[in-house]
Amino acid sequence: MKLISWNVNGLRACLGKGFLDFLARENADIFAIQETKMRPEQLEQEIPGYLCYWNSAEKKGYSGTAVFARREPISINYDINDPAHVGEGRAITLEYPDFYFVTVYTPNAQSELARIDYRESWEDAFRNYVKSLDEKKPVIICGDMNVARSAIELKNPKTNEGNAGYSPQERAKMEQLLSSGFLDTFRELYPDKTGAYTWWSYRFKAREKNAGWRIDYFLISQRLRDRLEDSVIYSDIMGSDHCPVGLFLKGEI
Repeated sequence: MKLISWNVNGLRACLGKGFLDFLARENADIFAIQETKMRPEQLEQEIPGYLCYWNSAEKKGYSGTAVFARREPISINYDINDPAHVGEGRAITLEYPDFYFVTVYTPNAQSELARIDYRESWEDAFRNYVKSLDEKKPVIICGDMNVARSAIELKNPKTNEGNAGYSPQERAKMEQLLSSGFLDTFRELYPDKTGAYTWWSYRFKAREKNAGWRIDYFLISQRLRDRLEDSVIYSDIMGSDHCPVGLFLKGEI
């Protein structure tokens, strides 16, 4: 089973930068995207071979998630079952016989941590949501989680200490989520690999210098560990300030 996740930072723009070529070439079973910044009726191109599920933000040109799936799910859920966290299109869940697939676009804490209180509230609600799913069947979580877990996950940890995406609060919430029964698949397989980033600023030639952050993840329930084959970062794929990430699991959907 092959799964891919990509923060496209505006799908319409990414479509003009090779998105459909990558989608077709990789032929994933499920392809999730974040930061769509659009509504489905604005999509002029077809997504051939996929069933499409959208959760768009109420605010135009903002946030949003989508999932393209080869196989029809048993059920679909939008958001995270918490009325305090609707309207920004940040999550979609597809249920399959053996697992739940969740894509998420975690809120950014913003400059000077202006939105950290909301971010922490979201983290608690999201953790409770996926734990409730995990009580029923295993969960696969993917998306832009807007946090570098530790110093190995970004090029310049010292100068970014306390900044959005690398604040103690955000890192602690991520570890709390993982401690709730989930694995960071990339670090499970590559615990010491350095220079493995998924996001680069558009400023200062950051991508050219590989001065990036790993903030896009595939997490799985711990009991899926035996099915884990590989967790990959497609760092050579352009089209966004993020690159895609992929997960390979033994078995079929």
